[in-house]
Amino acid sequence: MNNLEKKILEKISDLHAIPNGAFNIRKNGELFERNSTKEINIIPKKNKNGIDVIVSPNVQNKSIHIPVIITIGGLNDLVYNDFYIGENSDVTIVAGCGIHNKTCKTSVHSGIHSFHLKENSKVKYIERHIGEGNRESGKILNPITKIYLNKNSEMFIETSQIGGVTSSLRKTFAVLKENAKLIIKENLLTNDKDYAKSFFKINLLGNHSSVEITSHSVAKNNSYQEFKSNLIGNNECFGHVECDGILLDDAKIISIPMINASNKNASLIHEAAIGKIAGDELIKLMTLGLTEKEAEDVIIQGFLLGN
Repeated sequence: MNNLEKKILEKISDLHAIPNGAFNIRKNGELFERNSTKEINIIPKKNKNGIDVIVSPNVQNKSIHIPVIITIGGLNDLVYNDFYIGENSDVTIVAGCGIHNKTCKTSVHSGIHSFHLKENSKVKYIERHIGEGNRESGKILNPITKIYLNKNSEMFIETSQIGGVTSSLRKTFAVLKENAKLIIKENLLTNDKDYAKSFFKINLLGNHSSVEITSHSVAKNNSYQEFKSNLIGNNECFGHVECDGILLDDAKIISIPMINASNKNASLIHEAAIGKIAGDELIKLMTLGLTEKEAEDVIIQGFLLGN
């Protein structure tokens, strides 16, 4: 792995070298290196690109890394990854894709990930997307996430796409059974003519299931963002969606909520706020010696990080 690939790997997965635990590193559409452990088995699919990740029951405080690195143009990479989490297990999965494209051709990565959590299991899932190289080159990322939470299981998802990705379509589907809990935090930044769509469809099937979705986004220049959510309450449940956006220049943000309650005890809430950076915040930082551009960057970074 060369220095460029190492830098991308560090940005998307915080890895400075090949890890010791369970991992699957994909580079330019092919397997680069893979490792399984006694508790976590990573098996390649036989009939299509992708892997099955099988976590044994009662596994605690283990991490799995599945980064994707693309450094060539003209690649259309599609993978199917399925995760099977055993009862009473608690693991962290670090995914994401970095595209460094300096050609005039478009590179695309589409990852279809399915998560199957057994009873009383927990997963923390971190997914980071970055695009680098020529602004004229296409860097497209289209992740699809499917989540199946059994009784008393929990999943926390943190996704970030902080600039450089020219186009993305992010789809998340989930079914929650009794006492299952899902928390999703999305951070999104678009520049120039970038185009980004996020869509969430959550089926709160079980009694006392719950979901919380928080989206923080910043749209600059002539970029376009669209956020759609659909919460379906089929039992006594709780769902909350919060979509906050900062709009700059000639960019555009659209937020489209949908709430569907078929049970009188379902509590479903959607909040959306889109606006510009407050002038008093800029002035306060500029009195500390920052330029207007520096102050704007500080505010944006704090907003995307949830500070």
